[in-house]
Amino acid sequence: MKITDVNELKEIARRVRVGIIESTYNAKSGHPGGSLSVADILTVLYFNIMNIDSKNPTAKSRDRLVLSKGHVAPALYSVLAERGFFDKSELKKLRHLDGILQGHPDMNKTPGIDMSTGSLRTRIICSKWNGNCF
Repeated sequence: MKITDVNELKEIARRVRVGIIESTYNAKSGHPGGSLSVADILTVLYFNIMNIDSKNPTAKSRDRLVLSKGHVAPALYSVLAERGFFDKSELKKLRHLDGILQGHPDMNKTPGIDMSTGSLRTRIICSKWNGNCF
């Protein structure tokens, strides 16, 4: 799904921002400012540029994103929910022990996450080797 209409991308980015605010509000924690700052970039990547398929999130031919700035995970989660990797209701369970969305991206719990990240810079090196670093 490659969306090229700028107004449609703007509307998706607006919904992504709503998801960020609602998820961090419900979690009573998180980094909404940093997450809001990458909403447009992630929207364009996931809806216009990247070769991904929410129905086949582990396809060998997919493009991969390494979000080194893991504390902006609410933005990535919101984009993934918009793209259909999981139900948007999961956003309300951000940072809940029984949820799939934790404080930093976890590739073992969340569909569409290609690299578990957290500390800044630590995953840049891993991305050089195609994400084969855990």
